[in-house]
Amino acid sequence: MRTINAGAITDVVAKICLEANIKAPDDVLQAFKKSQETETSPAGLEILNQLLENVKLAGETGLPLCQDTGLAVFFVELGTDCRVEGDLYQAINDGVRQGYEKGYLRKSVCHPLTRKNTGDNTPAIIHLDLVPGDKIRIKFMAKGGGSENMSRATMLTPAQGWEGIKKFVVNRVAEAGPNPCPPTIVGVGIGGTFDHAPILAKKALFRPLDQKHSDPEIAAMEDELFAAINDLGIGPMGMGGNTTSLGVKIEMAPCHIASLPLAVNIQCHSARHKEVVI
Repeated sequence: MRTINAGAITDVVAKICLEANIKAPDDVLQAFKKSQETETSPAGLEILNQLLENVKLAGETGLPLCQDTGLAVFFVELGTDCRVEGDLYQAINDGVRQGYEKGYLRKSVCHPLTRKNTGDNTPAIIHLDLVPGDKIRIKFMAKGGGSENMSRATMLTPAQGWEGIKKFVVNRVAEAGPNPCPPTIVGVGIGGTFDHAPILAKKALFRPLDQKHSDPEIAAMEDELFAAINDLGIGPMGMGGNTTSLGVKIEMAPCHIASLPLAVNIQCHSARHKEVVI
């Protein structure tokens, strides 16, 4: 049994909160550059150029990629042969608190009704899974409010099947329009239960853009949705064009025979996320 001190987790979380908010992921950068070669709209192409300039300036100045530095979301995979010495949840929240304070990142967490800010961007949203091994993998996402507000969950009937899923996802992106700051990444969760489908959709957003689903049938579904979404013509920041999305990622789970849970979680073009293994 391997032991990891909670303090080490706090240090790592503080670091990745800072880095993710300032440096765009490599797969997103590559997707931007690839889209520059295929975007047909002059306005859309100019927006892509500006987004890349924004990434460059953030790297040079150490300023965040966006003023909305997000609500801290974590997916933690804890090895069953790994023991955390201390409180794992407190360690992560301490890391968020330190990282956001050190980076002068905007604190965006508040009481849902009084709107009083908690003042330190905590509590974080933490999903914990037990996995084989003696390591801990921490995945962090700075989830902005603009794109999160455009996400939806629904319960389809089994008879609606793939055509119903496709219609709901494409309509959701169309209705969202420019609000989630396209080009977006679209996470789709299919199956599970009403509460599990959105978790699947959010988890899908962590898969690198250049990594297809391991199941060829699901990978084909991702390609079909990706083409349909980019045919909407919304374009970068809603200025028109054929780059409405940088990628569509699906995660699927078995569900009840009478149900077809479905969720769409939209991520903005910055797609700020980072992961580390201890």
